[in-house]
Amino acid sequence: MNKILKSVSSINSSASSRTMRAVRAGLKPALKTGIWLLKITIPLSLVVTLLGYFGVVSYIADFLNPVFRLMGLPGEASLVFITSIFLNIYSVIAVMAQLPLTVREITILAVMCLIAHNLIVETTVQAKTGSKAWQIVLLRLSMAIFSAFLLNWILPSQMKGIVPALQVTISHNFIELMLGWVKSASLLTLKIVILVTLLMVLQEILKEFGVIKLLSKIFSPLLKLFGLPQSTSFLWIVANILGLAYGSAVMVAEVNNGTVTKQDADLLNYHIAISHSNLEDLFLFVAIGAPAMWILFPRLAIAAMAVWGRRWALSRKKTTVR
Repeated sequence: MNKILKSVSSINSSASSRTMRAVRAGLKPALKTGIWLLKITIPLSLVVTLLGYFGVVSYIADFLNPVFRLMGLPGEASLVFITSIFLNIYSVIAVMAQLPLTVREITILAVMCLIAHNLIVETTVQAKTGSKAWQIVLLRLSMAIFSAFLLNWILPSQMKGIVPALQVTISHNFIELMLGWVKSASLLTLKIVILVTLLMVLQEILKEFGVIKLLSKIFSPLLKLFGLPQSTSFLWIVANILGLAYGSAVMVAEVNNGTVTKQDADLLNYHIAISHSNLEDLFLFVAIGAPAMWILFPRLAIAAMAVWGRRWALSRKKTTVR
């Protein structure tokens, strides 16, 4: 009996020490990545807030109005899309709430915004993990527009339900606007610090106990269908649950450590540039009337096409060099 108790105690002690070692290993890179992410996100959010206040965003949206009508959307919808390029989905929902839109229009807009949202911050993350920034920007913008034309063509015309505008109040007083920005920036800072730290620590714990290898095997068949290497399975899970901005800590660390090669990370980037954050962001749109299947599966299909297209382009490049 004593031998059994000693054995259990030894196992518990070993597990505890391994966990503490993993926690310590995750804290330093979490702090470094969190600060880097905040240096990009906070100034950008201030700039976009000021651009909105001075009417620059509305001017750009007006210029795009004719194109949006061709995609089955009202001209005002261009303002929603422009907002998504610079900011997160919460900001998109706030702008969308100002407009009376049909379920069909919300669905098209949701897919566009889920592909192209927070473009500057997320492109910076993807550039740091091996992809060329201009290629990612071009990919996301072109696929957002392509998806809109595609959905306008294939979506049932009977999706007629109207989601009434909520008339969310947006302050036109500069002082109130700045106070609102300080509050949202403070909450964003707290969220980034907490999530990045927890994620980096969790990654080290999962790695220490071999869970990442298990997850890689489980998701291997699905990743093969998407054209993705097995080494990217954990990063694919992270990107789908937390998105690119909050998942950046793990992504950058895996590439810097050599766990995932830059070529494999580049292939993953082509997928998650189009389809990521498929929990929180997706359900925000579902909550205001968008059908989950229509905003999920088209993006997964387009993402798979992008990866296989990237593979083909890389193979052609190798053949040309030879």
